[in-house]
Amino acid sequence: MFSLSVLPPPPRYPSQPGGGYNGISATGGVLPMIETNNILTTPTGPEYQFLVGEGLYVLKEDLHLATPPPHPSEAPIQNPNPLSTAPQPATAGTQLSLINIDVGPLPPSFYRSNSRSDGISGSIQEHPDERSQSSTEVRESTSDGGRLNSSDGGGGHFCSHAPAFGEGNTLLTPTPTKDSNKRRKPKNNMTKSNSSFISRVINHETLSKKLQERARDGMFAFANVNRAFQWLDLSSPTKTEYLTKILFTKAHCLSHDVNRVTKSAAHVDVVMGFSTGEIIWWEPISQRYTRLNKNGIINSTPVSCIAWIPNSENLFLAAHMDGTLIVYDKEKEDAIFSPEDEGTPLSSPSTAVRSSSDAPPLPRPTSSTSSSNNKTTTSSAIHKIHIQKSVHSRNQKVNPVSVWKLSNQRINAFAFSPDNRHLAVVSEDGSLRIIDYLSETLLDLFYSYYGGLTCVTWSPDGRYVLTGGQDDLVSIWSPGVDGTTQGHLVARCQGHHSWVTGVKFDLWRCDLDETTTGAGRNYRFGSVGEDGRVCLWDFSLGMLIRPRVGSTTHGVVGGRPLGEGSSRGRSNSGLSGGDTVREGGVNGDGEGDRGKGGGLRKGEVRPRAVEPRAGTAVLPPVLSKIIDDDPLCWLEFTRDAIITSCKSGHIRTWSRPAELTPLGEQENKVE
Repeated sequence: MFSLSVLPPPPRYPSQPGGGYNGISATGGVLPMIETNNILTTPTGPEYQFLVGEGLYVLKEDLHLATPPPHPSEAPIQNPNPLSTAPQPATAGTQLSLINIDVGPLPPSFYRSNSRSDGISGSIQEHPDERSQSSTEVRESTSDGGRLNSSDGGGGHFCSHAPAFGEGNTLLTPTPTKDSNKRRKPKNNMTKSNSSFISRVINHETLSKKLQERARDGMFAFANVNRAFQWLDLSSPTKTEYLTKILFTKAHCLSHDVNRVTKSAAHVDVVMGFSTGEIIWWEPISQRYTRLNKNGIINSTPVSCIAWIPNSENLFLAAHMDGTLIVYDKEKEDAIFSPEDEGTPLSSPSTAVRSSSDAPPLPRPTSSTSSSNNKTTTSSAIHKIHIQKSVHSRNQKVNPVSVWKLSNQRINAFAFSPDNRHLAVVSEDGSLRIIDYLSETLLDLFYSYYGGLTCVTWSPDGRYVLTGGQDDLVSIWSPGVDGTTQGHLVARCQGHHSWVTGVKFDLWRCDLDETTTGAGRNYRFGSVGEDGRVCLWDFSLGMLIRPRVGSTTHGVVGGRPLGEGSSRGRSNSGLSGGDTVREGGVNGDGEGDRGKGGGLRKGEVRPRAVEPRAGTAVLPPVLSKIIDDDPLCWLEFTRDAIITSCKSGHIRTWSRPAELTPLGEQENKVE
């Protein structure tokens, strides 16, 4: 008679032959972890191509990054409940930071004239005959085949006239080196590190040779997948072979960025933000690193977004999930941060209100219409930036350099404007904040239709801001940062069936001819979402769909697009131009509503009322196609392709139509 017994569950990951359960050998020792390789495939068929007006996009290749199993020290999750509301460790899908070490070609839009019909200079400087910046300087400031920025399509370093962040505070001046041509390196050797934070570092056996033989116009890529971080050469014929692969013990890299100011053939600065709140400054060529915010000494919440501050060699901005933005210096030591211990700031131009206390959660604004005068009014609380440490503080010997508390909700993403003066920040509370980060001042505040906002980017000319959110919508906003218009919602874009996770402008399909009116400018942008869908959009004010009769939006009034000289305030079809109702935000002079009787001080704003969907212009996509079985999380446009990535580590490159001629290229050839 046989006795019944319960068999143990199978291991989550296969172990070596003869090994025990969960990577434990029969003798009790830990087996070496089995590393899988990246896989490159070239699928074909109609499901791997999509047709747009300019031609057929075809999947060129699918690079699947190897996803490492959990670290042996992590306890396996038994029967996870997908409906559980318990807090889960922060994680993120695969994202890329692209960089071209050598100078690449510029996008056609860069050659456009800089004059505007309204007499105001545009955000992007004229090229190549620019007075404030030489042709060589402009070309060196771009990378990746002419892209503005690998992490933000509208965040390139174009304007040399923008002051540096913290200008005037001599305490922030970098320490000069003996050789001005050499960059300062991080202090620790990564390959010989015994840190418990890093599990394993794997370098290519011929790394030095591959770096010497690589194509001069080749593109490097830095990618995160689970607890791994890979350095890839996308121009190599053996691109599946990573140059360096770093495995972290338990932390997941959520965001990363490459410094385009310090990049050279001998030096590349990379910053990574982790789920533990820690940050690593890594120089891949020398394989050295420095660990910042160690053990969460400054802020222990995960880093959701990180980026180098434009035109800065040392400073970068990190968004933590407690609603705080923190500026770090890569070369400074960390110290325990206490807001009330901060010294008196130097002659600071900041107009925001400083406070050591956290801002309480504030209600979303609602709009109501009075039947007596048919005017829309807004009743909401006052918002401001709570500066817990200013960039002009006297205490700049250690990190952090600056700390801004925006809300108690997590910050999902931020993006720098093309003129390097403004910052767009989106949060889980559905807010879009427009900040003058040079003066640490909140300029305007908008809210989504519902749910959080997850991604943000600027248009190449700085006139528009795109956001994607949990309302399945891509929203187009006019931030009104030029001082002549008031911030407002321009249109909502409907095409996704789930949360939007990435938005980006296609510089090679944007016609930024400044000689045309604002309604005549054409923009192409793309978006990806958790529905595995990519959407492409063509946008100009003149093509927006007319809202319902009797309703009014900022972009369209009674079905007629607003011209450049028209008022951008909140208007009703029954009101004349002089009866425009201005609400919330700040006035064009930056003085807020205090000059209008609103009682607001500088740096204080009231959020804009949420526009009803029935009265908002709607933009349909020119393409909406499911291109991946897994949720998409990132996209980028290059001269030759569209690159997308998903949460499972697939990096797909979609070749542009073979006969594609970028807008404006013919004019440039003639000139």
